[in-house]
Amino acid sequence: MTPTEPRAQNGEPRAQGGTSRAQDGESRADRFVRELADLRIPDPAAARAGLWLRLGGTLMALGLVLALSAYFLSHTTQNPLDQRDALALGLGGIAATVVGAALFLRYSLTGFLRFWMARQSYDLAVLADRLRAVPSRGTTPGPPAEKDLNHDLTSTDAAPR
Repeated sequence: MTPTEPRAQNGEPRAQGGTSRAQDGESRADRFVRELADLRIPDPAAARAGLWLRLGGTLMALGLVLALSAYFLSHTTQNPLDQRDALALGLGGIAATVVGAALFLRYSLTGFLRFWMARQSYDLAVLADRLRAVPSRGTTPGPPAEKDLNHDLTSTDAAPR
């Protein structure tokens, strides 16, 4: 074996004759994980994104605590100056809650949507592979005709056997 021959992930040489990993017994899930790694999509649990996510959650919780404590502070005193301070503190707590919720939503949805987009890309690639493999009716094997594709994709009838 030469150093330029392709190797599988376990270090053994791949089978000769142009067989792919999918033909070598690789499951669909393994292929998906491998293709995700090939896309070099950053890990959603990266340190910086995780920090912003935790900061957003903490800010949201602290803002709620601050707003509630300001409410009780303003209702336990008769001094108008203390009540106005408590109102300003309560508004600051509400603002902190809104900012924290926005941060939390942004960074929690980013990870989910990144994975969803990669999954959609993978599913579209699988669909394209399946459609390329279907021979068109009445012609030589090759790309299916457009009318056959529309029929195959929109038909609710059972597939002929």
